[in-house]
Amino acid sequence: MGFKAVIFDLDGTLLDSLEDLADSMNQVLESLGFAPHPVPAYKYFVGEGMEVLARRVLPEAVRDEDTLARTVAAMRQVYGQRWDHKTRPYAGVPELLEALRARGLRRAVLSNKPDDFTRLTVERLLAPHAFDLVQGVGPGTPPKPDPTGALAVAARLGVEPAACLYLGDTATDMQTACRAGMYAVGALWGFRTREELEENGARAVVERPAEVLALLQVLV
Repeated sequence: MGFKAVIFDLDGTLLDSLEDLADSMNQVLESLGFAPHPVPAYKYFVGEGMEVLARRVLPEAVRDEDTLARTVAAMRQVYGQRWDHKTRPYAGVPELLEALRARGLRRAVLSNKPDDFTRLTVERLLAPHAFDLVQGVGPGTPPKPDPTGALAVAARLGVEPAACLYLGDTATDMQTACRAGMYAVGALWGFRTREELEENGARAVVERPAEVLALLQVLV
């Protein structure tokens, strides 16, 4: 297939950020007088941006626009102060990124985090393994699974969508890849299950980052 680029999701794919996300939102919920959630529950709350996260964690009876707005604003503030307390790259990710760089493949990040925060996160935790492009949600880049961001990333890399392998860990990522005409690969070390990934279009699933390299060898 002659892949020329690998596009990565961020949370749950490159970075294990679940505890910081959960701890931050639980602090927000408690400050607003609502009950917190167990950390594992956040595997199904996160992945589609802060607005969707807020809607999912709030009690159904209080999901009015004012409460949602206050929750999102508080989450941005709290998470902005503690996002890197526990967040780290998954084992094997730095080695994968270096191997891709050595092979001459373009590398990009496409996240549902706000664009400025996506860039900060990558710079702080993945800077030694520089990407050609880092993109989060912002003007002109709607949240995934809208394929607009993925297609824009491919265009800026100068690579046809069909020559992009897209690696992510949720249904949202698989749907994004499929809608953009990219090769969808599910990361099983992330937040969701094999069943979810395959049901939403994963053409392959990998259990460890190193398996991406083996997959590229098979597909080339």
